[in-house]
Amino acid sequence: MTTKADFTAEEWDLVLEAPPSAGIIVVTAQRGGTLRETLAMAKAYGEARRMHGESELLDEIVAAKPERDHSRYHSVDELKQHGLQHLRDAISLLERKASPQEVEDYRRFVITLATKVAHAHREHGQDVGAAEQAALDDIATSLGGGPASR
Repeated sequence: MTTKADFTAEEWDLVLEAPPSAGIIVVTAQRGGTLRETLAMAKAYGEARRMHGESELLDEIVAAKPERDHSRYHSVDELKQHGLQHLRDAISLLERKASPQEVEDYRRFVITLATKVAHAHREHGQDVGAAEQAALDDIATSLGGGPASR
């Protein structure tokens, strides 16, 4: 089993920053609902904590306070591109250090978190707005999967 001890401090920061980065990408994809969407991100961490024991690596990730990149971005697009790169880098790192199941658990957690954020606020009468769906698709692709299910 892979644990925090298997990573350098910098690597661990990357692993911790990627899930909230996915949430922020969705929050900023479309105007409105920021508070609900932010609360949905926190709720996703709480739900993952309650599933304690299925993956030691994921348990350590969700036990930590969600970390976010403190860089300042000049645009939403710059934030999105940087966040997607965080996701790609985190998955690449995990593919080198963790088991395939642990990598899949991490992917599932990030997609679940981003999806919960997208569903937290109805956009123009839809559960998920077009810009949010595009963000979810980009996140899924960055994690090594196809477009997110609709």
